[in-house]
This record gives sequence, structure tokens and C-alpha cells, in this order.
Amino acid sequence: QVEMVASGGGSVQAGGSLQLSCAVSGKTSNRNCMGWFRQAPGKAREGIAAINRPSGVPYYVDAVKGRFTISQDKADRTMYLQMDGLKPEDTAIYYCAAARPGSPCGRGRWDIFDKWNWDQGTQVTVSS
Repeated sequence: QVEMVASGGGSVQAGGSLQLSCAVSGKTSNRNCMGWFRQAPGKAREGIAAINRPSGVPYYVDAVKGRFTISQDKADRTMYLQMDGLKPEDTAIYYCAAARPGSPCGRGRWDIFDKWNWDQGTQVTVSS
């Protein structure tokens, strides 16, 4: 069983930056893909960034590409999301998650996170 706890959210003005952290615990040896999702008020949850753990190759949706950076520190068992150039439309609850065991990351492959338990996130609020 793997557990992931997101932190680092807060309130910033448009154009500002935040770094989210995700503390990872439990068995991760078969978890090849981890990612960040967000859910804005009244909207569906969406995947925004993922990282292939063995290679470190990142994947981003167009809405955050060039502004957000996903990274990992395997030694510290932590995943990060550096968010720069924040916009009001980035306001949401942000979640970190692990894909199904053995599933590799891929462009648009958010379906592989369908078994995750989305009970803990961190709020990001961007004001104009």
C-alpha cells in the first residue's frame, strides 16, 4: 500500500509561485508513474502533470506546460510541483497520486490513476 500526502498550498497573487510537496510512504517499487491532479470548484478533477519514476520523464497538459515543473527526490521519497506564473484559473485543490501498479506514464494516460483514493489535497488560491 502506498500513501501520498500533499502540502504546500496557499494563497498567492497572479504571477506568483508556489511549490507543492508530496510525501510518499509505503511500497513504491511497482509504482512507475506518479502525478499531480487538481479540482477546481464546480469542475471535474483533471490530471495536470505526471512523472515516470524510473526515468524521470515528465508529462504535462497544455494548460500548465512551461509554467509548472514536476520533479522527484527518490531518496527523500518526495515528489514536487513547482508552479510559476500562476493564474486565477489555477485555483483548485491539488492532489498527488500514484498510478495503478506496473502502469507506465504516457501522454494523456490519466485513466491509470483511476484506483487512487482522492481524500487528501492542498488548496491553491490565486487572486487577480
